[in-house]
Amino acid sequence: MRSSFYDDEHDAFRESVREFTARHIAPHYAQWEEAGMIGDELYPLMGEAGLLGIAVPEAHGGMGVDDYRFRMVISEEFARIGAASVNATLGVHDDIVLPYLMDLGTPEQLERWLPPMAAGTSIGAIGMTEPGAGSDLQGIHSNAVRDGDDWILNGSKTFITNGFHADKVLVFARTDPAAGSRGFTLFLVENGMAGFERGRKLKKLGLHAQDTAELFFKDVRIPAENVVGEPGQGLVYLMQRLPRERLSIACGALASAEAAYGWGREYVFQRQAFGAAIGDLSTVRFTLAELETELDVTRAYVERCILALNEQHLTTVDASKAKWWATELEQRVITRSLQLHGGYGFMDEFPISRAFRDSRVQTIYGGTTEIMKEIIARDIAKRTRA
Repeated sequence: MRSSFYDDEHDAFRESVREFTARHIAPHYAQWEEAGMIGDELYPLMGEAGLLGIAVPEAHGGMGVDDYRFRMVISEEFARIGAASVNATLGVHDDIVLPYLMDLGTPEQLERWLPPMAAGTSIGAIGMTEPGAGSDLQGIHSNAVRDGDDWILNGSKTFITNGFHADKVLVFARTDPAAGSRGFTLFLVENGMAGFERGRKLKKLGLHAQDTAELFFKDVRIPAENVVGEPGQGLVYLMQRLPRERLSIACGALASAEAAYGWGREYVFQRQAFGAAIGDLSTVRFTLAELETELDVTRAYVERCILALNEQHLTTVDASKAKWWATELEQRVITRSLQLHGGYGFMDEFPISRAFRDSRVQTIYGGTTEIMKEIIARDIAKRTRA
């Protein structure tokens, strides 16, 4: 069945993204993996090509198109060449940090922050996770206290995507211990602020080209003009925007799974064994049938969620369903595709090997699978008892 999800404009955009990846990402990706860092030169090129800040208003240097289907096209094209680290970096910058700023920023903040972020000369990160607090956001210890019109921030963050090279970090901190869920605030910490330091660049199982870092804040003076939104509303803002973050992960997971399936499908009809293509063996044929069916069914749900996001109707529960299902499916598909490659699947020269490592974190960050199920289960109980 031909999907009506994309139109001609999306198809034209896909061609430009595919050309960009072939020219500016694929030739350098292995080098970035070895270096543990995406080359800084990539981001201005992405900005120039219109791949950053798609939803940023044109007046601030973006495309001014709030249609998440364009981001899905990018995810699919990056996954097609196995560039998961670039997609993870872009996911934080475009799907998390920029929406916070666009939704909550003052006109002065938008004028100051958005143009360089859309141009790729400034990259964003978000500082939520701490060494002792992962999914439990209310358990964080980073804190900020008022000092006149300014705030003094202390604490640390870990597992921060883009943390090593980002020059703008949206930091979630406790500002009123007595106020419960209304005692948290968002701050934009920028390079050059005294007391803001990066720790080590963390070594990871996968996503080697995507830098992950520890961040430290010691008596960082944050001016009032760097408070994002209203003081005390930080947790509310996070809860409101988690659906978009989780859908972003689900979209990346689906794109990665579809790419992995494609690599496996192509391989089994090229590889000969016992005088025939191994794709003609019944066990392999059944595997392909199962994977393609699961992917098609999952795509239908994810596409529905994307359209709901476009219409500002995506719920936390629906995003949680998409996130846990798509990321778990991604791991199943990649594992089975690697098996279809046989011994070659274990070799780094094949993209399925890298995808196997890169996919493992997907069921963890943005809320673990177990947290997603808990959110869904609570909603079921609430609806049933109503």
